[in-house]
Amino acid sequence: MLNISGLTEGIVLDHIPAGKSMEIYRYMGLDKLDVQVAIIKNARSSKMGKKDIIKIEGGLDNIDLDVLGFVDHNITVNVIKNEKIIEKKKLSLPAKLTNVIKCRNPRCISQIEQELPQVFFLADEENEVYRCKYCEEKYRR
Repeated sequence: MLNISGLTEGIVLDHIPAGKSMEIYRYMGLDKLDVQVAIIKNARSSKMGKKDIIKIEGGLDNIDLDVLGFVDHNITVNVIKNEKIIEKKKLSLPAKLTNVIKCRNPRCISQIEQELPQVFFLADEENEVYRCKYCEEKYRR
């Protein structure tokens, strides 16, 4: 059995659907952080069958919970201090996303004016639909 050592202080992202950890790694920009990151793919899970886990050294200031909630709001965020879980955070779909996704409408002002931030708001929570702030183009995963 594979053994990945525990964290003294950091974040453990648990209950990630199998195969989705690299998408989260990219969305969250974990490659740009100067901290240790461990990705465990296809770990056995009694609830999910298989799951991915990401361990990130350091505090919560290293991760954007809105981005994580957008990627998958069913992920569990465990905050670790002194090698113990001190808090479990539940995620939700963020009401607003800035510079996470890009508008696909070629006529949108955000495509023409490159310095404008890419801003989307949650238009339909049930169907997880976001719309561009400028042109209201629909973004659905």
